[in-house]
Amino acid sequence: MDIQFQKIGKVSGELTINMAKADYEANVNKSLKELGKKVQMPGFRPGHVPASLVKKMYGTQVKADEVNKLLQDSLFDYIKSKKIDMLGEPLGSEKQTPQDIEKQDDFTFIFDIAIAPKFKAELNNEDNIDYYDIEVSDDIISKQLGALQQQAGHPEDVDSYEPKDIMRGTLAELDENGQPKEGGLVIETASLMPEYFKNDDQKKIFDGAKKNDVITFNPTTAYEANEAELMSLFKIEREDVANHAGNFSFQVNEISRFVPATLDQEFFDKVFGKDEVKSEDDARNKIKESIHDLQVNDSDYKFMLDVRAYMEQKVGELEFPDELLKKIMKANNKDKDEKFVEDNYAKSIVELKWHLIKEQLVKASKIKVNDKDIKAAAVQAARFQFAQYGMNNIPDEYLENYAQEMLKHQEQVNQLVDRCVDQKLAAALKEVVTLNHKNISSEDFAKMFEENNKAEEAQA
Repeated sequence: MDIQFQKIGKVSGELTINMAKADYEANVNKSLKELGKKVQMPGFRPGHVPASLVKKMYGTQVKADEVNKLLQDSLFDYIKSKKIDMLGEPLGSEKQTPQDIEKQDDFTFIFDIAIAPKFKAELNNEDNIDYYDIEVSDDIISKQLGALQQQAGHPEDVDSYEPKDIMRGTLAELDENGQPKEGGLVIETASLMPEYFKNDDQKKIFDGAKKNDVITFNPTTAYEANEAELMSLFKIEREDVANHAGNFSFQVNEISRFVPATLDQEFFDKVFGKDEVKSEDDARNKIKESIHDLQVNDSDYKFMLDVRAYMEQKVGELEFPDELLKKIMKANNKDKDEKFVEDNYAKSIVELKWHLIKEQLVKASKIKVNDKDIKAAAVQAARFQFAQYGMNNIPDEYLENYAQEMLKHQEQVNQLVDRCVDQKLAAALKEVVTLNHKNISSEDFAKMFEENNKAEEAQA
């Protein structure tokens, strides 16, 4: 078999494969022989169908299969052996003439090949890149500690109402004289949270309310005629809401207040693990460490964004075989029209450029990802996910099970591999470049990302 590759310009080429009968004939005969052992035909015992009849019935299909298999293997083996840095997949050339698999014995296949541009992506200690050290403020620690106390808290019966308490009792519709309305609504198990009324005057009516008090108010005014709120309170359908716009009485039978957990040893053991924390100061330090671990990941993420921007500028403009890549993009999205290619090509080239740069950085840093790394990344992802909900003391066994579920899905595995590569690359590059350390508050860091996102959306 004869294979020839000719470069056309700097970033494209033409690959021609000339295949003779001798290249595939032995494999065709072998496949037909194996098929003859299995094929069944009336008048013949299984495995005893004459070879000439098997060839007559199945020869063209077997020939097509073997030619295609040899073509694919030869094509990609050649590209690999010659170290052609190909972009995308080989694309059948417009020069290709139709091949008649039944009548021809010799074939010529022509492919257009997109080639990656030549460039060098290098970093060293002369390259200065910003690195943001996010400060964990006392206010953030206090908020996190308060959230943990809320999660570990419990409801408690109280005698008098304070904002955010839940009041339960009997709600009864009144007539224009302030008396129970004949045939009016009566909800014996109504629940109210006056703090969330939309009307402040109605909210104030409940100030200082106590058990067994009977309070008159107007739910329609309180909720500013919000149908969903009133439907839920009255337990009626939407079309009936307008018929109950008057005053109601509410007899307070119960007042429930959610009480945050006390900062005692029972709370510390429940949240942080047995005897891990002995005081509020210990708890605040634990929270600070947890938040810091999360923020290191945020800092590294921002660092990699800055590395990308820095390297894209350092490498400069790259030449790509635009027309060929657009054809490949269209071939890979057969259900899309030309407008899809035109709308998305420029963005795809931006991502392709970074992909090529990143490949070189990963190779230079000798980064490899194994199963152990992926498993650890899955456990870490599970831990961070629970931490976002304030759940810090998750047993290792539970995290392991959660990670195993993640690893059952290939899409998630691919994401974990990308995360491992990014984490290892960030760690490696921090040792290579000169870091411009910048202290920043969590609030300003978040604001910086918001402004960046707005700028990107405006450009899009």
